[in-house]
Amino acid sequence: MTKSNKKQYMLAVLVAALGYFVDIYDLLLFSIVRVQSLKDLGFTTELELLEKGVFLINCQMAGLLIGGVLWGVLGDKKGRLSVLFGSIIMYSLANIANGFVNSIEAYAILRIIAGIGLAGELGAGITLVCELMPQKIRGYGTTIVAGIGLFGAVAASTIAGLVEWKTAYIIGGVMGLSLLLLRIGVSESGLFESVKITEVKRGSFFALFKKKESLKKYISVILAGVPIWFTIGILITFSPELGAAMGMTELPQAGKAVLFSYVGLAIGDLASGVLSQVLSS
Repeated sequence: MTKSNKKQYMLAVLVAALGYFVDIYDLLLFSIVRVQSLKDLGFTTELELLEKGVFLINCQMAGLLIGGVLWGVLGDKKGRLSVLFGSIIMYSLANIANGFVNSIEAYAILRIIAGIGLAGELGAGITLVCELMPQKIRGYGTTIVAGIGLFGAVAASTIAGLVEWKTAYIIGGVMGLSLLLLRIGVSESGLFESVKITEVKRGSFFALFKKKESLKKYISVILAGVPIWFTIGILITFSPELGAAMGMTELPQAGKAVLFSYVGLAIGDLASGVLSQVLSS
């Protein structure tokens, strides 16, 4: 391994980790500021806060679903760096614009756009890191990306407790745009460059469904992720309403619930990543 190659993959790990940090910050920020932001838009009853909150998180999730397919296809066709640049510009600008919304309709549209952008960050970043790093230490690279990235939720909870919710959105967008300067020095994946000059078909989403083994892995990963997002996107996001329904005298705050859960997630990710690397499994 040359010194230049080592520098390239170390930079890729740093950029991917910071990118995921901002990605998680923006993804979880809505869960943290949901109640206050909706109250400022004129929705004050418990039913309105719940219904509008569900509507907006569904908009964000719809954007993530669309973006997951879109950026995955573009990543294979145009390269990992193209996706990293495109996705971060999209969600950063959407989140800055979120700091100026004055209607539920504008809020919904921007959450969809932000969701589309957010979907590209981790997939492209992890793929680039895996393709640049030597196989024997690849697990450590992805562990660093995931472990550092998850602390973005901790930052979002902390910042949202110090500034107005609109300012918190703007800060997230500015952090994202600042990362573009770091990304300039990252090189494209050598694996992608070598495949690009072959006749191998790239960017076919439906290729996942052609082979039984690929389909099985794809479905297994989705099923593994469902309970994780159910816990974060539903139980934690709507913890104030769930606490009220359970008759709690002091209602939980979504921001604190996000903070504590993501500290645990980050520790667990770091531990499981290192264990996976040590066991080569």
